[in-house]
Amino acid sequence: MDVRVVREKIEHVNALPTIPKVLNRLLAVIENPRVSLNEISSFISSDPALTTKVLRMVNSPVYGFPGRISSVNQAVILLGLTVVKGLLLGVSVFELMQKTMIGLWEHSVGTALFSRLIALRKGHREPDEVSVDGLLHDIGKVFLVLQFPEEYERALTQTRQDGIIIHEAEKNQFSTTHASVGSWMARKWRFPAKLIDVIEYHHKPHLTKSTPVESAIVHVADILVRARGFGFPGDALMTPVQPEAWDILGLTEKDLLEILDEAEDSLQITEDLTL
Repeated sequence: MDVRVVREKIEHVNALPTIPKVLNRLLAVIENPRVSLNEISSFISSDPALTTKVLRMVNSPVYGFPGRISSVNQAVILLGLTVVKGLLLGVSVFELMQKTMIGLWEHSVGTALFSRLIALRKGHREPDEVSVDGLLHDIGKVFLVLQFPEEYERALTQTRQDGIIIHEAEKNQFSTTHASVGSWMARKWRFPAKLIDVIEYHHKPHLTKSTPVESAIVHVADILVRARGFGFPGDALMTPVQPEAWDILGLTEKDLLEILDEAEDSLQITEDLTL
């Protein structure tokens, strides 16, 4: 498939009748470069279902305030505009993830959790932003499935028949991958350059010049969630860690064992995070 055709259709995905109304309204809000924290807070508060989803998410182990945030205003102030916009998009595409690929939401939440734990271990200054990077790293898969359901089903079948990862099967079907698709949409929605970069390079963190640490964190977190068998990213294979990413993070075997141990209890809690 010509990649220009893929991009043209993907960038008009909000015209699909299957896109929930709340997501369409959200996209209009987050596309506004002048949107304020108060406007974001009002948007969330106007929708009781969305309010519940956001509060459940911010009070989960994926973020650093489990059980302590009781209002949308408090969440927005504590987390900041960038994190809240990413979180909002994540919870708003939850139903789409559940419908398009069973297990993708769990994989995304698990990657967000591991990303935060690795970021904290490395002393990163913005672990919640790295968590959002993990939550949204595979968002391109949702839009590929929505616009090209038959072709994406063929890609999934190819992973099983040929024993290849979903990233490679997507290339065969679309001449591009979910990483590029996700970065197109993140750019369209005016997400921060760092988030766009991590989404684009989470499978090849050695190629980014602006987010080597964050891309390496999400890359390793993605693989740890696969190793743990939590959720479903599109194939059942283990992918190797890029040596450059491993060198950037400088994690030891002891670090990994402690991160896996620390994540275990939280994964069991997030397993029930059906929003």
